[in-house]
Amino acid sequence: MIPHDIDALISVSPSAVGIIHKKCEKEVILKKQTLAAIVLIIISLVSVNTSCSNDRYSGKTETLIIAAVPTELNALIYIAQDQNLFTENGLEITLKDYDSGATAVAGILNDEADIALAAEFPIVRQVFNKKDIINFGTIAKYENTYILWRTDSGVNSVHDLKGKKIGVTLTTISEFYLGRTLELNGLNIQQVSLVDTRAADSEKALVSKEVDAVVTWEPWVNQIKQLLGEEVMTRAAQSAQYAYWNLVTTSEWADSHTDVMERLIKSLAEAEHYINRHKDVAKAIIIKRMNFDNFYLDTIWPRYQFSMSLDQSLITAMEDEARWMISNKLTTDIAMPHFVDYIYEDILKKIKPDAVNIIR
Repeated sequence: MIPHDIDALISVSPSAVGIIHKKCEKEVILKKQTLAAIVLIIISLVSVNTSCSNDRYSGKTETLIIAAVPTELNALIYIAQDQNLFTENGLEITLKDYDSGATAVAGILNDEADIALAAEFPIVRQVFNKKDIINFGTIAKYENTYILWRTDSGVNSVHDLKGKKIGVTLTTISEFYLGRTLELNGLNIQQVSLVDTRAADSEKALVSKEVDAVVTWEPWVNQIKQLLGEEVMTRAAQSAQYAYWNLVTTSEWADSHTDVMERLIKSLAEAEHYINRHKDVAKAIIIKRMNFDNFYLDTIWPRYQFSMSLDQSLITAMEDEARWMISNKLTTDIAMPHFVDYIYEDILKKIKPDAVNIIR
């Protein structure tokens, strides 16, 4: 005979047991989920620690002096500094200010700096000058150069610039862009009067009417437009052709600093990755560094590509600029230089293989 208390238990067990069973299942699932989360956290921490210990440079810190114009074109440099990427790769970077890429290149040739940041045109000029110079990486492609003239200057189109005084920073790529724009409009560089004008002085030169027009780059273009408003006309000078902002040095320096160059390229590749993943934060870093406003940077940002590269299109651009120099007798040479001989792609190809497509 079944005891009364057991009989009572049996009478309630179908629902009670079900509730208890479900509760136990939930507890087991919760414990498994908690255990899995703990395991994932441990794996993540181990992975991070392993990554840091493997990637962080532990050797001697090297100091590099980079000659550069203070410009948003240096975005990868500024991001790498802000995020301590140079430090993590054993580098201490000092930026030395110059007023153009051309003067920055002159700085490395005069032993004032180790590396310069410059467009390709100053490299072309120094190749014609038989100087020891190499390009070991492009850090930005850009369109930022414009021709501006006052509406009261009697100029309504590029063709009207004939015989006018034009302020331009000589020996820089803006001189080439002016020359090519004139040629596309039936003129040549000899039919205007060139006034050597620093980019920072272009606003003053135009406002004071020292010149009839200027050829300059951002942010000076934006400043002139803000100051003169409807009193100034603006025309793009690059004809949708990118310029290239490059890491430039001498082969003599490069031969004894390949390890330093590799750490520099690695830092900048990491900065490129950061910009791609955190665009808004990266833009905020540039805004703070350059004292820009949000609207201005948003306006110009689409005209820039901040990425490490060495493209065949760079060689094409250099050859185009060399032909212009030869035809305008800005060099005594008549033969086209073999510009691939002035490109050092080994390090970038090692760090970021798909960024190099130079044809040799």
